[in-house]
Amino acid sequence: MVCHLDAALLNKGMTLTELSARTGITMANLSILKNNRAKAIRFTTLTLICDALDTTPQDLFSIAGG
Repeated sequence: MVCHLDAALLNKGMTLTELSARTGITMANLSILKNNRAKAIRFTTLTLICDALDTTPQDLFSIAGG
C-alpha cells in the first residue's frame, strides 16, 4: 500500500502542521504516514484525516505494484 497524504495535502493547500491541529493526530504519526513508513492505520485515524481533507480512503491509498 502506498499513502498519498503528501499529494492530498498539496491538493488542499494544507500543511502537515495544519492537518495535525485539525485532527489532533501527532505530527510524528502523520509524518510516518506521509513518508510511507506506517505498518497500519486505525479506522478512527483514517476517518479524521479523510474528514479534514474532504477526501476518501481510495484517494489516500493505492496498491503498489498491483
